[in-house]
Amino acid sequence: MFKGLGQMGDMAKMMKAAKEMQTKMAQLQEDLNTMTVVGESGAGLVRATATAKGELTGLEIDPSIFNPDEKEVVEDLILAAIKDAQAKAAERSQAEMARLTEGLGLPADMKLPF
Repeated sequence: MFKGLGQMGDMAKMMKAAKEMQTKMAQLQEDLNTMTVVGESGAGLVRATATAKGELTGLEIDPSIFNPDEKEVVEDLILAAIKDAQAKAAERSQAEMARLTEGLGLPADMKLPF
């Protein structure tokens, strides 16, 4: 199409690649909202479910840990499960972004805005 136009052809390729990347990033943002990760603590006594964006969507607590004398332990287990889910969400998001950038021929460690 731009044969013989030198840098104009390169610019058209760059614009097309940028548009493609924008489309794929928008799709990835939507996908991250539906991907889920599960964090847990206390050998699975407390499980927190979150989207890959880190939004907490569920919390499961084994009833055996409900003892009024151990309130602080239960609170710590809940916080640990949530933090584990958030860490896994961040890892998943970063892995998906690396997969996207690699697919577009960009360096895997390239930091993109989000």
